[in-house]
Amino acid sequence: MVSSVYTIVMVTIHFGIFAFIFNLMLTIGKNMGIINSNKDSISKDSASARFAAAQEALLRHPELCGKVVVSDIELNMPAPHYTIRTLDTLSSQTSSEHFALAIGGDQLDDFRRWKDYEKILLKYGLWVYPRKGFDCVALREELLKENPLYQIRLIEAAEVDVSSTL
Repeated sequence: MVSSVYTIVMVTIHFGIFAFIFNLMLTIGKNMGIINSNKDSISKDSASARFAAAQEALLRHPELCGKVVVSDIELNMPAPHYTIRTLDTLSSQTSSEHFALAIGGDQLDDFRRWKDYEKILLKYGLWVYPRKGFDCVALREELLKENPLYQIRLIEAAEVDVSSTL
């Protein structure tokens, strides 16, 4: 059973990310982890500045204290920063906890391009948040045809029309 869900944030925390986190927590009733990524092709802020900004943003939302944690795990890992390496490192540090990766439907559309996506789907699983313009049901079914053991949970929640990748 999944005890918490992690999402990887590659930009400075913004409204869309907080809406995603709030809605996800309300929907799934699980603790959340925000992994501050070393990668950021959008902002000019350093990874450490974005990590500090994420922590500050979280402090402005006391209702999330104890339910959401900001992790700097990628900031302390050597490159390359593939999601699978981050998840495996996190898993080795939290051996008693089973977790999944939360992504938006826009990312599910390109998920086969991720390094070792099969391992992510089998070992950790995905919790997919709906995104406008993406048929997550069809995308999930397409992946499950490849391997019916893939763990892909579609989250029924209001779409947030803000994305870091679109």
